[in-house]
Amino acid sequence: MAQEIERKFLVRNDQWRDTVESTARYRQAYISEDGACSIRIRIAGNKANLNIKGATLGIVRTEYEYPLPLQDALEMLGNFTLGLQIEKTRHFVRHNGHIWEIDVFEGANEGLIVAEIELDDVDEKFSLPSWAGKQVSDDKRYYNVYLAHHPYSEW
Repeated sequence: MAQEIERKFLVRNDQWRDTVESTARYRQAYISEDGACSIRIRIAGNKANLNIKGATLGIVRTEYEYPLPLQDALEMLGNFTLGLQIEKTRHFVRHNGHIWEIDVFEGANEGLIVAEIELDDVDEKFSLPSWAGKQVSDDKRYYNVYLAHHPYSEW
């Protein structure tokens, strides 16, 4: 079974910007969400994926991801998705042996910046960067599926 172990944090300042190793533009939207899982189309740069994620709150979730032809993904975004599209720029930052993904949201979610770290184990130790603020791993408002229907600008 594919698992994602991820912690999410709000970002308290811009100090991370000096250490960005790479950046990718993301567009994504949801095809289905039924309370048990969500199915989304994500375009990152010139690559596209179909992603199926368990709906469990917390740091461990079931996740499957499959590549899609870019043109098919673009058509699906236009024809089959529910709610708003999520648009964001993801910045990759290395800190003490881990890669942090910092999402700077755009559109209806502009103003929201969330940092994520993927771990190999629930109890894996990691160092919290000075720019990382409050942990929001258990707060559903910061899940992309929630943001698609309840944009940050409406909170």
